[in-house]
Amino acid sequence: MSIEFLLTSLLVVASPGIGVIFTIAAGLSRGARASVVAALACTIGIVPHMLAAITGLAAILHTSALAFQVIKYLGVAYLLYMAWMTLKEDGPLKIEDERAAGAQSFGQVMVAGVLANVLNPKLSIFFFAFLPQFVPADQPNAVAHMLGLSLVFMAMTFGVFAIYGVFAAAARRHVLSRPAIVTAMRRAFAGAFAALGLRLALTERG
Repeated sequence: MSIEFLLTSLLVVASPGIGVIFTIAAGLSRGARASVVAALACTIGIVPHMLAAITGLAAILHTSALAFQVIKYLGVAYLLYMAWMTLKEDGPLKIEDERAAGAQSFGQVMVAGVLANVLNPKLSIFFFAFLPQFVPADQPNAVAHMLGLSLVFMAMTFGVFAIYGVFAAAARRHVLSRPAIVTAMRRAFAGAFAALGLRLALTERG
């Protein structure tokens, strides 16, 4: 495993995107434990894309306009749904007492986080192009090597997202004590999800 892979992966993981925004929102709205659940959910959500890339299924998305468009617009619809629900007090990122958050609350966060990444077809194509770059040409077992790289990428994803979320949770008390900031926070995250949905809608297969 090369230092280039680790540095590139860190840059990709740390860049603001659906997972980062979702994890930060979970930390601010429900606390540190919810942010860790969100980080885990977003990490699980990339597993299908990595498996698709490793097995070559991502090539279908790359070559099939219909398959790509179907998954893409499901993702767009879900992100717009997340934007709408974020504005509502009883949505998946509702403000909640961290000590009162139970299994049902964390289950909502888990489902929302997994779907946020599963319904993004660009992730499959990204890993289809990304992983092979770091597999040596003389590697006797390329699939096993890519699986190893994928596990490292997933560990980095979880770690970085959890750090984002825990830092957000640390600022939670200061944010929630000011109703005007809570309202602005809801609007900001709703706008971010809507913007990500728009960006996904404008995305081509590449």
